[in-house]
Parts: sequence; C-alpha cells; structure tokens
Amino acid sequence: MVDPETRASAGQRLGTPETMAISTLAPGLKPPVMPPGRHITARVRMLDETEELFDISQRASGKVLFDMVCTHLNLVEGDYFGLELQDHRKMAVWLDHLKPIAKQIRRPKHCVLRFVVKFFPPDHAQLLEELTRYLFALQIKYDLACGRLTCNDSSAALLVSHIIQSEIGDFEETQSRQHLLNNSYIPDQMALIDKIMEFHHKHVGHTPAVSDFQLLEVARRLEMYGVRLHPAKDREGSKLSLSAAHTGVLVFQGHTKINAFNWSKVRKLSFKRKRFLIKLRPDLNQSAYQDTLEFMMASRDCCKVFWKICVEYHAFFRLFEEPKPKPKPVLFSRGSSFRFSGRTQKQVIDFVKDTEFRKIPFERKHSKVQCNSNSPLPSQRSQVPKESAKCAARERSSSPAKHHWKEPALVSAEDSPALRNRASPSSQPNGRGGDRHEEGGRATLSSNRHHQAAEPLNTEPVSSSPRLLGAAQGMVNGQSHANGGGHSPSPDGPQPSPLTSPLLNDAATRTDDEDEARRKRFPTDKAYFVAKELLTTERTYLKDLEVITVSFQSMMEKEEATPDSLKNVILSNFEPLFKFHTGFLREVEQRLALWEGRSNAHIKGDYQRIGDVMLKNIQGIKEMAAHLQKQSEMLLELEKACRASRKLEGLCRDFELQKVCYVPLTVFLLRPLHRLLHYKQILERLCKHYPPAHADFRDCRAALADVSEMVSQLHSSMLKTENYQKLLELKKDLIGGTDNLAAAGREFIRLGCLSKLSGKGLQQRMFFLFNDVLLYTSRGMTSSNQFKVHGQLPLRGMTIRGSEDEWGVPHAFTLVAQRQSVVVAASSLSEMEKWMEDIKTAADQAETSNGLTSELMASSMNDHKFLEDSALEPESEDDLSSSRSSLERQAPHRGNTMVHVCWHRNTSVSMVDYSMAVENQLSGNLLRKFKNSNGWQKLWVVFTNFSLFFYKTHQDDYPLASLPLLGYSVTIPTESENIHKDYVFKLHFKSHVYYFRSESEYSFERWIEVIQSATSGRGAVSSREEAPAH
Repeated sequence: MVDPETRASAGQRLGTPETMAISTLAPGLKPPVMPPGRHITARVRMLDETEELFDISQRASGKVLFDMVCTHLNLVEGDYFGLELQDHRKMAVWLDHLKPIAKQIRRPKHCVLRFVVKFFPPDHAQLLEELTRYLFALQIKYDLACGRLTCNDSSAALLVSHIIQSEIGDFEETQSRQHLLNNSYIPDQMALIDKIMEFHHKHVGHTPAVSDFQLLEVARRLEMYGVRLHPAKDREGSKLSLSAAHTGVLVFQGHTKINAFNWSKVRKLSFKRKRFLIKLRPDLNQSAYQDTLEFMMASRDCCKVFWKICVEYHAFFRLFEEPKPKPKPVLFSRGSSFRFSGRTQKQVIDFVKDTEFRKIPFERKHSKVQCNSNSPLPSQRSQVPKESAKCAARERSSSPAKHHWKEPALVSAEDSPALRNRASPSSQPNGRGGDRHEEGGRATLSSNRHHQAAEPLNTEPVSSSPRLLGAAQGMVNGQSHANGGGHSPSPDGPQPSPLTSPLLNDAATRTDDEDEARRKRFPTDKAYFVAKELLTTERTYLKDLEVITVSFQSMMEKEEATPDSLKNVILSNFEPLFKFHTGFLREVEQRLALWEGRSNAHIKGDYQRIGDVMLKNIQGIKEMAAHLQKQSEMLLELEKACRASRKLEGLCRDFELQKVCYVPLTVFLLRPLHRLLHYKQILERLCKHYPPAHADFRDCRAALADVSEMVSQLHSSMLKTENYQKLLELKKDLIGGTDNLAAAGREFIRLGCLSKLSGKGLQQRMFFLFNDVLLYTSRGMTSSNQFKVHGQLPLRGMTIRGSEDEWGVPHAFTLVAQRQSVVVAASSLSEMEKWMEDIKTAADQAETSNGLTSELMASSMNDHKFLEDSALEPESEDDLSSSRSSLERQAPHRGNTMVHVCWHRNTSVSMVDYSMAVENQLSGNLLRKFKNSNGWQKLWVVFTNFSLFFYKTHQDDYPLASLPLLGYSVTIPTESENIHKDYVFKLHFKSHVYYFRSESEYSFERWIEVIQSATSGRGAVSSREEAPAH
C-alpha cells in the first residue's frame, strides 16, 4: 500500500512500470549528472491538469528538466512531447533542450511549464505505447475544450462520445446525460448532448484503450488536428495563419487550409525582420513557378519562434538522425545557431525495434467511474479492484477533488531509485499497485496480467512472446535492472492490445517465423487462394457501391436541383444491388472462415469449396439483370441533369474531388457491369484448376455458364456504355469548344503525348484520337489544369508516313490532312507504331463510313486557328502570374486523371487498354518496402484504373495514397538488391523503386499479371523494354 504521506508520481498514477526509463537518452546511457550551482523549483503542469515540482540546477540545460519529467512519467516515447512556457515577451515558446534553464526561465516562482504534445505523427499507430496514446488522447481532449481543434458538430459529438466511453464505460442513459451536464468537453455542448449520447450508445464493449485509439483515429482525419496557428499576412495584407506539420508548412485562412508547401518542395526557410520567407525548389512541370514566398508576421520574434518550430518539425519527421552541431566560427557568426536536439521519429522507432523493447501489458480503467453505491454504474464497475476503490474513496475523503498548485510532490534528480520505487507497481502487495483508481480525468492503467484483454487483430506482434515480456521488465534503455517484486509473465495472460498491431508504421515489421507459421496455418490449395481473391475483390466492390448508395446519394438528397428522375434511377438500381452483395460478401466470409478453420471448427462438413456459394449468388444476380441493363440510362440521366443545372454540375465536380471518390464518378456507375467480368474470370480459373471429378467442379461450371450468358447478352451495350463514359470524362479534361464531344456515333480510340514540330521546334502536345477526328492540345495555364484545344485534323482523306530521315527527328511521322500537314514525334518506337497503326485504321474506316462530319469545334473556333500553332496567341505574363499567388486557394482541378499521367510520363493509352484494365482489377493485402527502408509495411492495396491505391485496412473509406503505374516496369529483384524473401516483385520508374511482397505464389502471379496489363503489357506491341522519354 502507498504511504499516505508520499504522493505517487504521474507515471505511478497511470500504472506504468517503473523500469521504462527515459526516452531521450541513447541506449546504455544514464541520466545526465546535475551540474553544480543554485537550485530552483520548476513547476510543470501535466496533461491531466495536475502539477508537479522539480528541483533542478539553474545551470542545467532544458534537456535535463525534460528528462526528469519523462522519468517521472516512466514515458518511453517522450520525444513526441515538449515543455511549453511563456517567455518574457508573453509568447508561447518551447523549452530549448540545449540552453541553460536560467536563460529561459527568468522568474521560476511565477512560471508554469506545460507538458504537451509537440509533434503530431500522421498515424497514431506509429505510437507503440498505450501510455503515449493515452497522453495524446488527453491532448485531443484539451484542444477540443479550448476550441483549438475545430470541426463540425457530427465529428465533435463523435469525439466526445469516445471520451466519455473511456471515462464512464458503457452507455447508460441517466448516467451518461448526468455526466455530460456535469462536465464540459466542447464549447456549446448542450446543443449536442442528444447526438453525443446517440454515438455513445454505439460504443458498447469498448475498453478505455480502444476508446483512446478510436478517438485518435477520428481526430487525425480532421483538418485542424495538431495545428498550432501563427498569425501572418500575405503581400496584399490579407490575414492568414501559418502552421508547421509533418508534411510541411500549411497556410490557413481562418480555420480553412488554403495551401500547403511540402518539405520535399521547400529549399530554404528563413526570416528577415518581420518577413518570413519560404524558398521553393524549381518545378519543371509548372511554367507558373514562383521561387520565394513572403509572409508578414507581427514581429521579428514571432518570425523566429515559427522558424524554430519549422526547423524542429522538419528534422523530426524528415531526417534519419539528429543533425550535428555546426562548428563555431572563429571571428563572426552569421545567422542563428539553433538546431533540433533530440531523436528523430525514425530513431525513436528504431530504438524500440533494435533493442527488442516490449512493454509489460497493462489495461486502462475507466477514469470517472463513480463509486457511490446509489449511482448507476456501467458493467465495467466489476473490473475495478476493491482495494483500488477503497484507496480512491479514502483519497476523496482526505483531499479536495481538484489539486491545488501548492500540493504537488517535489521530485529531485538526486532522489534514490529506492525512494522513487516506494510507490511503484512492482513494490505493491500482491502486485496490485498498478490498479490504483483515480479521479479527475486521470485514467488508470493496470499491470495485472489476469484481466480480460481486447481481442487481438489477425497480426501477431512479437511482444506476445512471454520470453520477451520477461526480458522487457528489466530493460532501461537497453540496460538490465533488477525488478524485485514484479509479476512474472504468465503465458495464460491476455494477448497484446490491438492498438499495437502494425498498420502503416515502418517499425512494425513481421518476422520470417511469423510468415512461415501463417503460411502453415492456412490452406495451400490453389482453389482457396482463388476463393480468397473473390473475397478481397468483393470487399472492394461493396465499398464502391457504398460510394454511390451512401456518399453520392446523400449529396443528391441535400441538393434541391437534383431532378427526381435521376434520384429514382440511381436509387432503384443501386440499393437492391448493394443489399444483395452485402449478403453475398457475408456468405463468402463465412465460407472462407470455415475453410481456414477459424470459426465453428467443430462443425462437420466439406467447406473447402466455393462453387455452391457462387452458383447460388450468380443465379440471384441473374434475377437482377434488369438493374444491370440500366447503367447506360443512369449515365444519360446524369449528363442530362448536369446540362440542365450548372449547380448540380458543380456539385458533381466537387464530389469527384472528395477522397472517397478515388476514381471518376461515372466509373462507379459502371462497376456492376464490370463485376460480372470478374466473376467470369474467377470461375474460369476454378474450372481450369478442378478436375472434372471434383465435388466443386459441377457448381463452378454451372455458375460459369450463367455468368457467361449474362456477359454475352450485355457485351454490346457494355462497350457502348464504356465508350460514352470515356467521352464524358474526356469532355471534363478539355476546353475549347468540345461541348458536343459525346455526340452519337463518336468513338474514342487513343490519347497520349506526342511532340509536334512547329516554327519554335518540338513542343509537347496532348493528342486525342477519335473515329472521325484527331485533336491536339496543350495543358492550359488555368488553375483547373484542363487541356486547351489547339486544332483538329479530320481523319477522312488523311494519309500518314514516316519522317525520321526527312526531319532528322527520332520516331517522327507526318500526318497529311485535307487542309494541312502536321509532323509529330513519339517518345519511343513502340509508341510511334501504336499511333501510326491506330490512325491508319481509323482513317480507313472514316473513308467508308457516313457518320460524323468532324465539325467538332466549328461553333467556337475559326478555321484559321487550326492551321498553324504559330497563329495561336501565346499565354501572356499576366495569365501566367495569375496562377502564381500561392496564398490563394487553388481552384479544384482534375490533376490526377489518366490524361495528366500520360502528359507527365509522355506515354499513351488506348480504348483497348481501358477495356483490359476493366477486366484486370485486384485487391488484397501486400507488404510494401521502399528502396532505402528496412521494414515492410502491411497495406490493403486496390488495383484499378491503371493505378495502385493504398489503404491501411479494407474497412477504410478512402485511400491514403495512390501510385499511377503508366511508365513503370515490374520485375523480380536481383540478388544484388538483398531482398531475401519469397513472392517479392519490384516496381520502378526512373529513380522510384518499390518492393511488394505477397502471401502466396498464386497471389504473387496474379499481382504480376494485372500490373503488367497497366505497365509493359499494354497495346498490341509490347513496350516493356522501352524507357519513357520524360
């Protein structure tokens, strides 16, 4: 039992093991020796609003005080935190680790330092310690209360619901309402009480640790997460705010982000008097390039404070190790000598990984569970140990509810370990010291191994090993320490929390033993992996249906301009499909679980088959064929409605800019048709694998016959619908009289980049080939990045000939039309052959057809403007400078479409390639590794639309990043690359190299197959060996 006269430290109140030591020291080092001199008392306010006093020498550096705080908290990942104080100018600054305390704290008696989060990582899964995540949750709670973390009402209510779930446990209406009336978490909370309680009701069963994790998951997606605003003005005097983040420097107007400068694009940060300067690296892809951006701040001190923050953020998130100090000049010093001091994020992760450090598992308790027997309690009440409840009751009776600033315990650097261990969890009778119950918003962490833990994820961290847990108990920064009285790890204890599972953090790597055990645990039959492909792609398909049925439908319901006919046709077709495929996915998941032996293993039966599930559901889809035949009708209705309403057209354009709409909206509308092709491919592979006598062969063959019949019936309309969809997409990327681009009878053939020979030499142009006309364009200087049409060449009467010898330009050919001739050059021989073949075929067909007149843009452009590029007016400097203002929010643009990818990578794509891409879609888990990294990151990867889209899990609503594959090459790593793993393939383009690792030989071959369809395997002629020119 804790001595009543001795106040427990913050770390002891949280129940953390005493042997966790200091995070900012290198392995094997001891805390720094306190320098001689007069001592002062530093007051530090923790994140739980308690205050602690630290006795420290005036000559000691700021790092000594920070290390004392981390030691007091037993905090391992202290590098994410910092000590904030107000200097003599009343400005909030960070305590400098290199300067003496006396130079930073002028009046110690009147100065209170705040221990707060300093660096906000992009993904809270990178925080390996549950204690660290709890402290981050307290920071979010504080930012919400003070109005710093702004968000909409729905997000605010969801955040508060997770907070009260962690404090009082499961929902009970009377208790939850009373708790919200007594505690304020956000401004104007009263108006949202009902919404908060509605969310709280959905969190039943969430432990405090899981609630913290979910709180951070919601918070990290908010635009103001981790943002600390610094007032500034642009050159025009408009009021703005600047902030530093892990990605770079952000610019805000109010609470809206209007611009961002990535660290990779920033060449130099500096300040001169009141001016804060950002110098950017040259961007070869942008003509409107501005080298230096200038912001005015309130004073030189404000500039310097923000400059220091930027330096530290850049070093922590971008550098591999702490920057070395510059040598002192002999005579004169120029500029600031300030540098980042401490470990970078990579060093923090590597420290945990290299030293095989693992924490002792502990479980947080609800921090505000009432102990009054007359008050209703949630079901978690039984989890609080009786001794803790008695101790908490005794503390309440002997001390006020809120701690006054005069009460903190004094912590000295000279205190012996024995004195600091008096109230440690390891020294408590029966090992119950970690179960101390706390009030006032402080959560309790338990080191008791016999509590029920949350169900772990399907990944298995190494920390579950009892051997490593035992070793970790005696580890202090790599040193072995005695831990008398502590628990001996029990293999029967709870599994590690799901919060420690590897997601996107580079440190969470999987060992070879884990992979081998996992491969042995799951079936090895090829049919199993084919069925698993069905499962993974069905998950992605259902998410795509959800984009229309949930996100797009909610947008239409809010907009009065949306015609009822459009709402009805989309609702009546997609709602039944979404409901049906939800049940289909559930059946496939259950069958795979039985196949793997993960659930209901005691049930007898032959579940190692998928044909019966496929046959049943394909027959169900067959009954819904009427919905599949109306996809073209939906496209027509959407185009008609957008033509009639500019407002609706703008809303659809804005919807496509949302993260959830990761491919064009019209592509989502065609997903049901494309899914039939995937079913057909999967069934063909199963029928090819099974012998005729196999029990599953008959069902697979019957299902294949049904789906083949549907595909043949819809084939003609599918091709027409895909062509119409592509014309609508191209219409959005083109400006200059292309209103009737999607006219009846017009067919898209190829788009791509060619160099056009003019009086100014070879100029990059984007060409669009249709069955009646060839357009050539250049990327406009507008903020929308659309392609401006320069001219058109009718295909009727066109001839084509090679011109390499005539002009001395490699891969050049001449297009001879009725009124003009154009000389163009391709980036490679294969590209030239593709263009020449497609243009010749299209010109021959145009001679015999009586279709379009090719007067595509006659209404908006005069004939003489088509004759020569030199006749076109060049962009003026005013036009160029209009887009240079980096302080204005750029207008939404379609810079991620395949047209722009072709422009940047100097390649082309045909309609045949698009058709192949529709058939070659794939989803699943892959391990990704960068060229210079050590760890493998587990990601959910979706291949579609010539790109890889990366998610943390298949449950995410939108991708975190994407990788367009045009121009990339896919190969197998060589021995010199030292990738000694199975099933690894490499993607590389110029200096960009990525390694991906699949779980089986089947999935490895499938990923290679589909990626080759988007890289080297496109078109009639392979361009695998051809390197892109740009």
